[in-house]
Amino acid sequence: MKKLFVIFAALAMLTACKEKTTNIFLQEWDTPYGTAPFSKITTDQYMPAFKAGLEEQKANIEAIIKCPDAPTFENTILAYEEASPILDKVSGVFFNLTESESTPEMQAIEEEVLPLITEASNEIMMNEDLFARVKAVYEQSGNLTREQQMVVKKIYQSFERNGVGLDPEAKKRFAEINTRLATLSQKFGQNLLAENNAFKEATGITVSEYYDFMGSCEDREKRKQVFEAYSSRGNHGDENDNNAIVLETLRLRAELAAMLGYPNFASYQLSNKMAGTPETVDNFLQPIMDASMRSAKVQMKEMEKMAGHKIEAWDWGYYAEKLRVQRYALDENQAKPYFQADSVLKGVFTAAEMIYGIHFEDVTGEVEVYNPVVNAYKITDADGSLIGIFYRDYYVRPTKRGGAWMNNFRDQKAGVRPIIVNVCNYPAPGTDPTEPKPSLLTIDNVQTAFHEFGHALHGLLSQCNYLTVSGTSVTRDFVELFSQFNENFAFVPEILAKYANHYQTGEPIPAELVEKIEKSLTFNQGFTTGELCAASILDMKWHQLSAEELAKFAGAQDVRDFETKVCKEMGLMEEIIPRYRTSYFNHIMGSGYSAGYYGYLWSDVLAVDAWEKFKADGIFNKATATSFRKTFLEKGGSEEPMVLYKQFRGSEPDPSALMRARGLQ
Repeated sequence: MKKLFVIFAALAMLTACKEKTTNIFLQEWDTPYGTAPFSKITTDQYMPAFKAGLEEQKANIEAIIKCPDAPTFENTILAYEEASPILDKVSGVFFNLTESESTPEMQAIEEEVLPLITEASNEIMMNEDLFARVKAVYEQSGNLTREQQMVVKKIYQSFERNGVGLDPEAKKRFAEINTRLATLSQKFGQNLLAENNAFKEATGITVSEYYDFMGSCEDREKRKQVFEAYSSRGNHGDENDNNAIVLETLRLRAELAAMLGYPNFASYQLSNKMAGTPETVDNFLQPIMDASMRSAKVQMKEMEKMAGHKIEAWDWGYYAEKLRVQRYALDENQAKPYFQADSVLKGVFTAAEMIYGIHFEDVTGEVEVYNPVVNAYKITDADGSLIGIFYRDYYVRPTKRGGAWMNNFRDQKAGVRPIIVNVCNYPAPGTDPTEPKPSLLTIDNVQTAFHEFGHALHGLLSQCNYLTVSGTSVTRDFVELFSQFNENFAFVPEILAKYANHYQTGEPIPAELVEKIEKSLTFNQGFTTGELCAASILDMKWHQLSAEELAKFAGAQDVRDFETKVCKEMGLMEEIIPRYRTSYFNHIMGSGYSAGYYGYLWSDVLAVDAWEKFKADGIFNKATATSFRKTFLEKGGSEEPMVLYKQFRGSEPDPSALMRARGLQ
């Protein structure tokens, strides 16, 4: 028996040694700038790497707990931050690729690994011995740097907010909820990906092309069919139906919040955000909704006069586009030839060069990419120092979830520069060399490219020492400031002159077309702001329900009825639906914006107010740009958001700036 044990132990050791020599995640990456060697990654490497990472994390956490020395920032907080290098490495690659390369095999791995990661996180967050050390540092943090204080505060609060103070039985239930929520989130996303692909099969267009199609399709019946297919995703009573997932998710979130002493999940979520309470958010959103609907009703009358019939939801985009052409003599088809996707990326880079003095170099041949259509860029500062690596993944494909986003393959910290990706779903260029078909973008697409690169700049320019506060590690109602602010540079004439050239003739975009675009930017804001605000209110109302109230919901019809009721109470016109209906609202079911979608509008108040300073000082004023970079982009979450904002602006933001900018006053 003893001999057999020795043999098995030896075999286990040999297996572990072999894994280290063959699994790329368990090796140092001898690659340019430490980027992922995608060509050497195989799907069978993920699970062993995740398991090795979890074992390493567990051992390192145990070492912190058993440390004989008194708790300090270095031996407790910093050690906690640096406890999982393997797990961070494999997660950075895997969870990015599950968003854009979501094959059935990757989905199966995700389904297996999420419960393991969640279970490990639950064990850490509920470990009273570890929390005692964190608490000791928190209570004696007065002599730390301000950045260290913020790190300690965020880690301390994360333990409190994840059940460390609960009794053993409650901790067990809390952990069960977290594990189940992770599974539900994954399933919601997979269902939505399947629904998005089914939408394309049924309509011939991708989800990302929906608004463009609705603005240009002359066939009213076809528009109705496409609208109904788009607005019913995840709501068909089949294997991809999301209603049961929604209800279970909401009930579990409400139960979790109640366990921590909150009346509902919204109160829990907002307790550490800028807004603070659901009531504050409600009072912020309703006036925006009222102003949006006043504007939308005026526009609808104009469109009905033009159409000669009642405007329905599937008519809005088509007649809005006709009205825009009439009012501004601007047709999207006039603008598109000047906004080829590669040229727009050049514009995104040019704006950052002109404002922040940074430089871009295409290193796609040197740095591996995970898909042939992805490009890699090295970004350097004015002094030649490395800022980070940036991947551009712009084109739609069946394995990519809908929408657009920024993410990190590697986070910034002291001595480590970040690796960032922007992902969009623009129409792919044609591959037939005899009939080249470029990817031409709409005005909204162009703004999206600048928006996502605003997030990228927040991650790339970070100069923090600690992962907990670096880059975009800020509250949800602050993080969108930087993306929405960056949109403003898209149509600045001096920047347009550098990138907006006709894809066939090379001619620069005409000044009169630029003027038309600028004048049209506030057009249709009743609809655009209204659908965004409606989604924000819907999110809040779902998460303001208590566990007892949610227990009364029986199924899909109750979900639909509640959504209808909320839309009516907020004053949303029947001709407009929320930007995301409940069954396909991935932001709040799978992307971390639960009870937080209002953050887009909340942050836009800050963004618009900051832009007014830029305009007052001169858009290319170096001192103002430097102040914005150093106060915001470099500091991440190393200070409270409003403290940073006041440092830059000299005062709190003007709430009326949003209404002025959107033409809703």
